[in-house]
Amino acid sequence: MKIALIGYGKMGHAIEEIAVTRGHTIVLKVSIDNLEDNTVEKIRQADVAIEFTGPESAFENIMRCLEAGVPTVSGSTGWLDRLDTVQSACRQQNGGFLYASNFSVGVNIFFEVNRRLAELMEPHTDYEVRISEIHHTQKKDSPSGTAITLAEQILEKIPRKKGWVNHISDNLDELEILSDRIDPAPGTHRIEYSSEIDSIEITHTAHSRKGFALGAVLAAEFIKGKSGLFRMSDVLGF
Repeated sequence: MKIALIGYGKMGHAIEEIAVTRGHTIVLKVSIDNLEDNTVEKIRQADVAIEFTGPESAFENIMRCLEAGVPTVSGSTGWLDRLDTVQSACRQQNGGFLYASNFSVGVNIFFEVNRRLAELMEPHTDYEVRISEIHHTQKKDSPSGTAITLAEQILEKIPRKKGWVNHISDNLDELEILSDRIDPAPGTHRIEYSSEIDSIEITHTAHSRKGFALGAVLAAEFIKGKSGLFRMSDVLGF
């Protein structure tokens, strides 16, 4: 499989390493140093594009990949207010697009556990729920995309919570997400349900970027030759 890497920072390098060991070829690497190569014509050399950049460039990068007719996997965060536009463009062009806030197999299993735990806890109003997350200081967005996904899952299953906030709150209608940025910290996410009697916690801790990189390559392998909108749950068969 021929892969275009749109974004060649630390994550891009980790994805390249995994992809090559799995027999794939990187035909395009776009970084801050060669933005002139980020063209529809060069992207068309690839079977799949993997886009990992930042909030300020992700939308344009994804739209360019879809214009090129190349199935696209994106893990960039901080741009999701424009996700509907991307999805509409994907449908109109009969393209393929897969977005995930986190590609780690372990995190996606964690998502499923979080959803099920929220279902179980919904009737028990004496438990208060809170999310906390820790990442390295270079992470640009806060809260993390993973934390937002976890929060949205909880809000879907526990309707007494009306929305999430990224600070400590005295409003019981609000779901707290507490974010810390500490080095070195690849990423920890914790969900806590606490009452006067006891507490229940689930935690996922990443030890390196390899889990994210492997998941992105698995997603690329899955979406090659496909059209439609997909999630990591499709890749993993949940």
